[in-house]
Amino acid sequence: MARLNTMPEPMRSHLADLPCPTFDTRPWVPGPSLSRRRVAIISTAGLHRREDRPFEGMTGDYRVIPDTCTAKDLVMTHVSTNFDRTGFVQDWNVVFPLDRLHELAADHHIGSVAQFHYSFMGAADPGAMEQAAGRLARLLKGDAVDAALLVPV
Repeated sequence: MARLNTMPEPMRSHLADLPCPTFDTRPWVPGPSLSRRRVAIISTAGLHRREDRPFEGMTGDYRVIPDTCTAKDLVMTHVSTNFDRTGFVQDWNVVFPLDRLHELAADHHIGSVAQFHYSFMGAADPGAMEQAAGRLARLLKGDAVDAALLVPV
């Protein structure tokens, strides 16, 4: 994990001065026990299938990743020059823990794994993601997802 106190200037100051958004709504809702929940992954690693359109800039859109995807099917087009892709190259589960999610389902710690998962490009302004997040919420509901594993990268 990167730590501010080990980063060189001006990156350290830039990150420390970024505004942290606040949200007026409370997202946590009651639901079934974890062992009965259907779980999807939502990552901000800028992942997409090789045949999909790469991420461009900070548009706030997402890519759909089928549950049948394998590590070799995915590429990362996170646009930050400061973004370290080493972990993803060595083990995709660092940014997209699909193997771990399937293990949790096999061990009955979660109910099931969603049919589709999603990746945003994390450098985008959260405000730019609002419309895409609404569309994504409808897709999650259509897949009967009642829990999301958020993987901020």
